[in-house]
Amino acid sequence: MPVKSRRAWWLLALSALGLELTALWFQHGMGLDPCVKCVYERVAVLGLFTAGLIGSIQPALFALRLAGYLAWVISAVWGLHLALQHVGIQHDPSTAFSCSFAAEFPSWAKLDEWFPAMFLPTGYCDDIQWQWLSLTMAQWMVVVFCIYLSILLAVLYSEWRLRAGPQT
Repeated sequence: MPVKSRRAWWLLALSALGLELTALWFQHGMGLDPCVKCVYERVAVLGLFTAGLIGSIQPALFALRLAGYLAWVISAVWGLHLALQHVGIQHDPSTAFSCSFAAEFPSWAKLDEWFPAMFLPTGYCDDIQWQWLSLTMAQWMVVVFCIYLSILLAVLYSEWRLRAGPQT
């Protein structure tokens, strides 16, 4: 899909929405308790969803694509950082003290109070409640955020190549 395609941005938003719905299924359908890192990772995925929405408004406008790219990179890098911290806590439970039990959202965005069904942490960061293919959920989130960053790099390279024009 071309960089300026609305479908490409919708794909970003829909993939993030799918991850959010999956997280809610794990929590409410399977009864797994999200820790504070899980909740923050959900916020990062929400940022990816927002990036897709921003980019889809008018993808032909460079300013909106740039805003979408900025939201994308900030969300994916922050999410990867959180997921790597989460994996570190799970591998070395003695570092679990670095993981608060309560979310610390800014006063202007008390997501845990406004949307507790999605953003209220009820679990512990060092607790491994689920694994698939021998990877924990935190490890899968490292993979997911790396994929988002890889796709972003490919998209940015494509954008750069289109702007550079044909080489002689």
